[in-house]
Amino acid sequence: MVMSWRYSIVGDRHRALGSNLEDWNGMGMAWSYDHDINDDHAALSKAAGLMDVSGLKKLHVVGPHSHALLQYATTRDVTKIYPGKSAYACMLNDRGMFVDDCILYRTGPNSWMVVHGSGSGHEELQRQAMGKNVAIEFDDDLHDLSLQGPLAVDFMAKHVPGIRELPYFHHLQTKLFGAPVMISRTGYTGERGYEIFCKREDAVMLWDTILSEGKQMGIIPCCFTVLDWVRVESSLMFYPFDTSEMYPYENDAPGDTLWELGLDFTVSPGKTGFRGADEHFRRKGKERIKLFGVLVDGATPPDAGDGLFHNGQSVGVITCAMHSKLTGQTMAIARLDPKVAVHGSKLEVRGKSRTYAAIAHTLPFDDPQKKKRTATG
Repeated sequence: MVMSWRYSIVGDRHRALGSNLEDWNGMGMAWSYDHDINDDHAALSKAAGLMDVSGLKKLHVVGPHSHALLQYATTRDVTKIYPGKSAYACMLNDRGMFVDDCILYRTGPNSWMVVHGSGSGHEELQRQAMGKNVAIEFDDDLHDLSLQGPLAVDFMAKHVPGIRELPYFHHLQTKLFGAPVMISRTGYTGERGYEIFCKREDAVMLWDTILSEGKQMGIIPCCFTVLDWVRVESSLMFYPFDTSEMYPYENDAPGDTLWELGLDFTVSPGKTGFRGADEHFRRKGKERIKLFGVLVDGATPPDAGDGLFHNGQSVGVITCAMHSKLTGQTMAIARLDPKVAVHGSKLEVRGKSRTYAAIAHTLPFDDPQKKKRTATG
């Protein structure tokens, strides 16, 4: 592992499971364990899995100008977000290009928590905060344990009164096994699940207790890499692995529009005046690529970076792929030429040592109506 400047206190638990704690976002994360990753995938799909996603960056944005800052810096209309509610949002630069995504949690009248990944969200907010009555605090004491899967709600209901009534993209302050936590009905799996934000000093106890108490229900620890599998199924973008920062344009500077990444839904209806808004709207219909699905023949997933061809012409690149033993399908997310980003278009994947027949496939592959993650009761 490269020298990381952040650390999860749950690291020893990950090492005991066989992880070498590879770096992500400045923190050693459990990319793999000794057991079969297919077991992790099955747990998330049929029972529940517990993941340490503390490598996400947590920012507290507080003060009278916190609303104005987030209203300008993100694509969401933050006036519609009340305490206890959250929203998935994007940040753009002045060129109207995507620079980061995040979840905005409103925690009080003038207080927010912003959780983002490896984009420049922290730096963007810091720049926009200059001269405003707002403070931004980076919080690495706060850990994030994610319990995801269809049985997550049954487990949580035993220990958190009212959790079944917590709607999707809402959160509450409560206690879990005696520790103060914020529980959010969010996750990065496409399944019903919960993120448990806790103090560093409580994270190991919560990790151990959830796994011990949930063992009979089939709850197991899941490695970070399985998120690549479920994000392919559920069409969840992962910066920078699906973007032009990883796969540069031949004649353009790095940067993708929300129209190209399929993230235009994050712009609240009627909202204007956010950073990059004019360029964002101007670029509609001018997509150079589209993030799209690819269904591949066979049980061997192609590699990230493998080329896509249509009638002998290069039309794109695979960004992430997986094979599901549960469905028997080999699926991928790809950056495709808009002309062939049509369901059923015939494609060929050319890898280093073999080629694969494939077809373009609309996203997501799994649960297009999002009924699992939004289920009630």
